[in-house]
Amino acid sequence: MMVDNAEWLTKLNYIEMLRDVGKHFSVNRMLAMDSVKLRLEREHELSFIEFNYMILQAYDFAELSKRYGCNLQMGGSDQWGNIVNGIDLGRRMGTQQLFALTSPLITLSSGAKMGKTASGAVWLNADMRSPYEYWQFWRNTEDADVGRFLRLFTTLPLDEVKRLESLQGSEINEAKKVLANAATTLLHGSAAADDAAETARKTFEEGASAEGLPTVTIDLSAGVGILAASVAAGLAASNGEARRSIQGGGIRVNDEIVKDDKLVLTSAMAKDGTIKLSHGKKKHVLLKQG
Repeated sequence: MMVDNAEWLTKLNYIEMLRDVGKHFSVNRMLAMDSVKLRLEREHELSFIEFNYMILQAYDFAELSKRYGCNLQMGGSDQWGNIVNGIDLGRRMGTQQLFALTSPLITLSSGAKMGKTASGAVWLNADMRSPYEYWQFWRNTEDADVGRFLRLFTTLPLDEVKRLESLQGSEINEAKKVLANAATTLLHGSAAADDAAETARKTFEEGASAEGLPTVTIDLSAGVGILAASVAAGLAASNGEARRSIQGGGIRVNDEIVKDDKLVLTSAMAKDGTIKLSHGKKKHVLLKQG
């Protein structure tokens, strides 16, 4: 069962919250939690709402226990302090005994964590990340992460994993394709994985505007600037980033390098009803007239 915590959080009265819940929290203890302590030690700004997050998460746990009998909260190791606060709050508010279960965060070789708050979150919902984009995420895995990800995210025999992670040089790319196929098959099925692999092959080996690429609907009738189109397609976070990519020769339209950041895309540029917009060698989107 999935519930929405707005059911109780949006009905909270601030004064009552301070009186009935806030009294159970020690600022000294909150400051000692890693989620706060590390921010302060690094002199990173910590807003008041962020500081109060652990109170709201703790209150959620207590309410879930009272309303639905929930007595276990699971999360990443970075949530340990927030969850333990919930256990303590539950005890003070008279709930049943509450428990915590955390697991180490999954990180990339760079040290960045894999999560929805990180750039390029690995959404499981196809509406958030298409099967092709999901396949591409695993295909673009860093060499140092291949073996670990094969163990974590596939059901391949360990002997096969050992063989794949031992590949060197350009051969490691074959291991990445195996990882991408296996991970995508588990989530979206073998047909989607095969389609994604074939789309990638056509795109990178043949330079084709493969139909399986992510598609963005956009109004091309009046023309759309290349900067705005790049942002709308998710290939750049801002016009400035798109402009810098163009200056570096990183943006292509229908496989042709864009040299003018004032280029206007029109429906006349469409091939088979779409315009292929690319950023670098690995990011491709089809723009379709909306």
